Amino acid sequence: MEKKDSRLDGLELDVAVIGTGFGGLYALKKARDMMGLNVQAFDDAGDVGGTWYWNRYPGCRVDTECHIYQYSFDHDLMKQWEWSERYPAQPEVLKYFNAVADRHDLRRSINFSTRIIKAEWSDETARWTLTTRDGKQITTQFVIEAVGLLSSTKYPKFEGEETFRGEIHHAARWPHEGIDLNDRKVAVIGTGSTGTQMLVALAPQVGHLNVLQRTPQYVVPLGCGPVSAEHIAAINRDPVAFRNRHLNTAAVFGFDESTVSALEVTPERVNEVYENAWQEGNGFAFMLKTFSDITTDEAANATATDFIRGKIAEIVRDPEVVARLTPHDFYAKRPLATDNYYQTFNRDNVTLVDVRKDPVKRVVETGIELESGRVIDLDVIIYATGFDAITGNYLKIETTGTNGLRLADKWAENPTALLGMMNAGFPNLFMIYGPFSPFTSQPLVHEWQVDWITGAIRETLDRGAQRFEVLLKTELDWVARCNEVAAGSLFSKTDSWINGSNVEGKPRTNYFYMSGMKSYMADVMEFTNDSYRGFSISGSAPDPVNSRNSDVGEQSATARRATGS
Repeated sequence: MEKKDSRLDGLELDVAVIGTGFGGLYALKKARDMMGLNVQAFDDAGDVGGTWYWNRYPGCRVDTECHIYQYSFDHDLMKQWEWSERYPAQPEVLKYFNAVADRHDLRRSINFSTRIIKAEWSDETARWTLTTRDGKQITTQFVIEAVGLLSSTKYPKFEGEETFRGEIHHAARWPHEGIDLNDRKVAVIGTGSTGTQMLVALAPQVGHLNVLQRTPQYVVPLGCGPVSAEHIAAINRDPVAFRNRHLNTAAVFGFDESTVSALEVTPERVNEVYENAWQEGNGFAFMLKTFSDITTDEAANATATDFIRGKIAEIVRDPEVVARLTPHDFYAKRPLATDNYYQTFNRDNVTLVDVRKDPVKRVVETGIELESGRVIDLDVIIYATGFDAITGNYLKIETTGTNGLRLADKWAENPTALLGMMNAGFPNLFMIYGPFSPFTSQPLVHEWQVDWITGAIRETLDRGAQRFEVLLKTELDWVARCNEVAAGSLFSKTDSWINGSNVEGKPRTNYFYMSGMKSYMADVMEFTNDSYRGFSISGSAPDPVNSRNSDVGEQSATARRATGS
């Protein structure tokens, strides 16, 4: 369902929401129906769903348990909605989004197929002007950007693509009508979360599957299957208690994290705990529910990597393939969980290609040529090459704040943000799950952040003020504190999208608050309950503290000093 409004040009709003995934839909609902504000949402997609609208590739599914991966604000819907699986596939997740949009009549306030390319703040009017791709302009007092953590698609570019006689697709822009891959020769490039899900789904379908792997991954079983009736009954008895319990964990994945060190128990017990987790499934639990120090202590991490390497050798029959599939770094990337991943490489129609040892040279008419001169004959090439995470989609909008400060300039060497939701120099601009948000599962956290954001908007309006903004020193103190905690994590020592190292030219640094959701909520409320300490709520005139810090050069230099670059 697509909706274009020719009356957009000159539209004036209280709140503009960019994006209609989990965060955007709830922000629209909260600001429009619960606060009575004049709100419109904008999305480049043709309908609701965010990343679940775009990602329709074979095998695409949630790897967080379904009852954590849903809204909690609608208690009746929580009780009524019946998930068919513990980890639903993409069509079911998109069906859920559509049900939410229909139930709350959200589409009448959404402008689909409408990409916002520019956002400019005016100190004179204390309002934002948003410009669409086709040149229409909307003014609004507040902007809520819900553009997605993993939504800015990372496209590779290989010489000769235009000569290929077959088809080339990116997993994150999968054709809605699907692709006939039966009995065809297919290559999947990339073995992150998308690639691992996709290759398991494709292997039984295609004629031959070539998996082009640059970096081997630690992949654990997901444990797909039905949800127990007892679990559903427990949630339905008290949905609020269910939500609050899980928000008060560290990672919000539907379980309590371990408090036991892997180094404090016997090797036999370590193996028993890992084996139980392997059999149970839930990949995030393997990292977070088994032992408390896998992500912080190298020796503890080694107990996990040794176990998974042993499983690879046990499952995969070909010793050469075992060697190529076996990682030798820390188990400290975003956890990957896919059922039957390693078993797939025992199939006769699956070939693992090590493109770190023999890189892709170019695409030719008949397939892919490697540096060695070997040509892989193909009908279809699929890129599963990931995303420019966290900051990517924010920077796709040309955003200009006070005194001409460009967000791209401010973030050129290091990202900064306070609480993961606001940036100094950009009044009334809120981010859902922006840089230095907690490293967690997202839907319940998105809701929590939207509640805080709309509370800040309400506070501004109730005071009769026009601007809600961050003090630069407070922001930089928050970033420094987040970086100090992250430095003690093995995530900082392992290349991945978590620290930006997957994108050439992107700052390799920390992008997260790593102390957990329970601590994050306490920290945010400490600011909030102290009369929004660290923020300025004022009239249309620039606040003097922010004003002297809003120069591009001074902000950038101060940020570099604070982050040690």
